[in-house]
Amino acid sequence: MKRSARALAALLVSGLALTACSSSGSGGSSDDSGAPAASALDQASGVTTVEFWHSMTGKNADALTALVNQFNAAHQGKIEVKPLFQGTYDDLIAKYKASVQQKATPAVVQVYDIGSRFMVDSKQIVPAQAFADKDGYSLDDLQANIRNYYTFGGKLQSMPFNSSMPLLYLNDDAFKEAGLDPAKPPTTLAELGEMAQKLTKKDDSGKTVRYGFGAAIYGWFVEQLLAENGALYCDSDNGRSGKAGKVTFDSAKGAEIVQWWADLVKGGYAANTGRQTPDAQAAFKAGTVAMHLESTGVLRGYTEAAKFTVGTAPFPKTAAGDQGGPVIGGASLWISGPGHSDAQKRASWEFEKFLTAPEQQAVWHTGTGYFPVNSKALELPADQEWVAKYPQFRTAIDQLKGTKPTQATAGCALGVMPQARKGVETAIEQTIAGTKTAQQALTDAAKELQPAIESYNSSVG
Repeated sequence: MKRSARALAALLVSGLALTACSSSGSGGSSDDSGAPAASALDQASGVTTVEFWHSMTGKNADALTALVNQFNAAHQGKIEVKPLFQGTYDDLIAKYKASVQQKATPAVVQVYDIGSRFMVDSKQIVPAQAFADKDGYSLDDLQANIRNYYTFGGKLQSMPFNSSMPLLYLNDDAFKEAGLDPAKPPTTLAELGEMAQKLTKKDDSGKTVRYGFGAAIYGWFVEQLLAENGALYCDSDNGRSGKAGKVTFDSAKGAEIVQWWADLVKGGYAANTGRQTPDAQAAFKAGTVAMHLESTGVLRGYTEAAKFTVGTAPFPKTAAGDQGGPVIGGASLWISGPGHSDAQKRASWEFEKFLTAPEQQAVWHTGTGYFPVNSKALELPADQEWVAKYPQFRTAIDQLKGTKPTQATAGCALGVMPQARKGVETAIEQTIAGTKTAQQALTDAAKELQPAIESYNSSVG
């Protein structure tokens, strides 16, 4: 989902300036005492209502509604979750900021991955870790790499829910036509570039009818490649040991990645579909792009829409010696503290435990294509049947298992991360256009972002 970065960055800074002044640590991310015990629900009279804000649409919304209904039926007369669609992830976080100012936050809110730093800094949430510690509830079944993303200060802040990760998608038919074996996909950027040349096809008039490679100009992919290399995107250990004070994507490795991308486009071996994800997806499904970067969330749609055999491969590494891995995407669920009763907080935790249990995650996975955040879900017959039907998903399972949780694979936790992504996207465009070198474009992007980082950090203290 694309994000309006500049507007969101300004929103986060202005919203947090008020939030930081109006919120105490009570119930916030720095105070575990905000997690009430199970007795809070027993002591509550009547039905405890949980307002749940989300951004799911289409089949994802249908799957979520079914799970909510199942939970409500099991807790009839005691808890009622009311799901409320709030628009895009950007729309939702804007409304959440307004709700903080109005002291009317939802009990549970679904926030996208790069909104995590904002949620922690808002001091409005009760960490999932606080509830788990209170109950002696083990979080070990949650996928380690997914937990890693949402862990700050050694504590799991939110419950992962709809998680995704990037893959390299292949047109297996194009591979065979070009004399390549789809069972031996490229593993590095250099190999991908070489295969892209062989997969590029022109008609008799010299017009390119199939590019070897194509992906949306999306900053997320650069983050992934840096993480594969084991490199950090921002300082302070990727914003995990403290607030990041600057980005480091303008490193030599970052420039190498951007230059690689630009060279493929300028050489005529990669399609330039721009920033719009739907355009890049359409090109792959139409068969005009043979290799393509996208998340696991589109796998089912691709296999059902494409008129060729869709293959998958692990996300490429920048070089053969890379020891890193991909960063998790998607969103997680946060429990609000200030302004909510102990019964509401407890009911919210019960709801989150329900959604992330193996059975529910299997239903969610098979109904949406999102990665199951609970490792036990993959052991259930229904889930195993789904993976057998879509064997391409096995690539994602193996990729996640093979990725070691590190600061690099945790991803950068930056208050103005949406704006940082857009800066990288601009740098890619400038490098393709030839108006700047990759290094200069990234250096300028980092420099232009610095005032926003400093403004954000000063607003939250």
